[in-house]
Amino acid sequence: MKNIIIRKSKISGKGVFALRDFKKGEVVLKWHPNFIKKKEIEKLSNKKINYLYKIGKRYVIMQSPERYVNHSCEANTKALNNCDIAIRDINKNEEITANYSKDFSSISFKCNCGSKKCKINIQSLQ
Repeated sequence: MKNIIIRKSKISGKGVFALRDFKKGEVVLKWHPNFIKKKEIEKLSNKKINYLYKIGKRYVIMQSPERYVNHSCEANTKALNNCDIAIRDINKNEEITANYSKDFSSISFKCNCGSKKCKINIQSLQ
């Protein structure tokens, strides 16, 4: 976590922020996901349910710090091989964001990203 920090976000709760500049194509954050079986979901606490996602056919509980990467309709990263990869240059102190509707399946929520291209109601495309 030497290149990122978790702090208060204008988007939602906590967010992940760059401590240095990142170039397009660079790995910004490597995940440490906790993959679980579908039958284990009902045993999860309410707190852990907040960080539960479906990636393809697998269920995962995101861990810190990746669990604090907020959604943006104009995200600066994409998910690839359990990493957040910069899809454009990211400046130091900029919040690291992902497009949940492209990166995760079975997602539905009201967006608070504040971008000019905000879709307001998010539904996964997968």
